[in-house]
Amino acid sequence: MVFRIPLAWLQLVRNKGRFLVAVAGIGFIVILMFVQLGIQNALYSSATQVHQSLRGDLFLVSSQYKSLTANQSFYRTRLYQALGFDGVESVSPMYLGFAKFKNPVNGEKYSIYIIGIEPGKVAINLPEIEQILEKIKIPDVVLFDQNSRPEFGPVVERFEEGNTAQIIEIFPYNSVKGYRVRIGGLFSLGPSFGVDGNLIVSDSTFLRIFLNNRASEMIDVGVITLAPGVEPQKILENMRKSLVNDVLIFTKQEFKNFEKKYWATRTPIGFLFNLMLTMGFVIGVVIVYQILYSNISTQMTAYATLKAIGYENNYLLNVVFQQALILGILGYLPGFAISLGIYDFAMQATKLPIIMSLNNILIILVSTILMCITSGLLAMNKLRSADPADIF
Repeated sequence: MVFRIPLAWLQLVRNKGRFLVAVAGIGFIVILMFVQLGIQNALYSSATQVHQSLRGDLFLVSSQYKSLTANQSFYRTRLYQALGFDGVESVSPMYLGFAKFKNPVNGEKYSIYIIGIEPGKVAINLPEIEQILEKIKIPDVVLFDQNSRPEFGPVVERFEEGNTAQIIEIFPYNSVKGYRVRIGGLFSLGPSFGVDGNLIVSDSTFLRIFLNNRASEMIDVGVITLAPGVEPQKILENMRKSLVNDVLIFTKQEFKNFEKKYWATRTPIGFLFNLMLTMGFVIGVVIVYQILYSNISTQMTAYATLKAIGYENNYLLNVVFQQALILGILGYLPGFAISLGIYDFAMQATKLPIIMSLNNILIILVSTILMCITSGLLAMNKLRSADPADIF
């Protein structure tokens, strides 16, 4: 039985201190990439969580639409025109806007996102909504997002303790006078990079809150529900041909993709996340290259001896390639384990959906291996210079 000497491994662990530092350095880069990718995914996931929760097949927005957190209204007449197309079962308008929520404890005001819907037409598909939607039929009763940031005060705690008559003041941005509403129930949606908290209200309550800011005929999103068995793409094409060009029509996936594209390409934060991921990869390549280069330089005499006794360059290059893979895998494992804890801590602290998905695991694993392979390819140039004559 023939045993092959694990030369790559033996060379790496010959200096245990340097080996541990190398693994720690790669692990640190892995953590950085995991955190950057996790936050980037949280950006896109949180930005589209309202889109994901909408109950409908097609969605109508203004032709000036940029993102859900920007105010781009259009005439409600367009939505009712859509109701005239064959295959459309129902339509429902949505009103969206930011206002200031007055903390009931310290009186500080914080921005909150208000979603206005018709109570009789459930446009939002969240587990808690259907059970408590009847409550917002009562004027000036609102539903509060229990996953909102803590700056809004102990609203959830007081409600759960039985205080169902909490009065909250809502201030439109151009008004010094607040509008008083009552918390009637709780739901779970969560904040995003542009939103700290959410309220769901009836359309009539929404228009009373924004009495001097919004004409009743102007809406922000039109939710279109199609009849069972119809072809959505065919109706979509008919609407795009027939409706005037002051509106855009999306399927749910197109609506989500449009929002993701906005945050990825039209905001500084999307560009910065991509830049940080790229820089993390480049820094990782440099670190691993320095480790491999230093190891080759230290073992140059050994490599020259191996060449002298007949080993070809390909064998020696394979040794360096194996070292790169070993460093990548051993650096990835602790980096992954630590990142799990960081994800959990960050999600608790920010209320953002920073989740370790299988997609993240595979992307960073492949990136780490590619990073180490790239470094190995660069370091091999040093190995080719090993000359058996140097040891004599």
